[in-house]
Amino acid sequence: MIEVNELSKKYSGVEVVNIPSLKVAVGESFGLVGNNGAGKTTFFRMILDLIRPSSGNVLSKEVAVNSSEDWKFYTGSFLDESFLIDYLTPDEYFDFLASLHGYSQGDLNDFLSQFEDLFNDEILGKKKYIRDLSKGNQKKVGIVAALMGNPEVLVLDEPFANLDPTTQIRLKVLLRELKEKHQLTMLISSHDLNHVTEVCERIVILEKGQIQKDIQTSETTLQDLEEYFTVQ
Repeated sequence: MIEVNELSKKYSGVEVVNIPSLKVAVGESFGLVGNNGAGKTTFFRMILDLIRPSSGNVLSKEVAVNSSEDWKFYTGSFLDESFLIDYLTPDEYFDFLASLHGYSQGDLNDFLSQFEDLFNDEILGKKKYIRDLSKGNQKKVGIVAALMGNPEVLVLDEPFANLDPTTQIRLKVLLRELKEKHQLTMLISSHDLNHVTEVCERIVILEKGQIQKDIQTSETTLQDLEEYFTVQ
């Protein structure tokens, strides 16, 4: 589904990402972990063609993302608040996205009803602009917006950050259900080793832009990750 070849990114001569080869299979839940400055967000931004690599390429369904717009129609993503239109209310924002996806009002209502637990009566009908919501509630809006249109690929950067414990658990359940029901291909970065281990079947450790470990999730994965980062 997603393939990286000789991918690198440099800023002012400093290499922040260097990944010779990486593949994420259809339906795979891929977790990316690493300390601050590891290059996780830069990597995701290159996958989404938000920044151009210094060398190499990213392929989605065997087509380079910087040479075609087709991948955008089956890819949902939320990296940060810049993905939102913050001068709209959540209701207005979802109405706008629904019009882009060809949703009727009934379609939109059915779609949003799936996320009542996640929203926890804090998002819809409150007449608050997105910019005035808490960071956690902005994240809820962004994640649900990324799921509109039933994407085949979902890219989320730090989805558990700024969420309260109850919402973190609800989000974990939601992501696992999406993968099982729809064979959704997920790429998720996180500082939360526990959550990403529970959600993802494969974990890659990125350090100074380079892959240090690429492991299949097992009963010992969380312990292995904790031991790795303890000695850093």
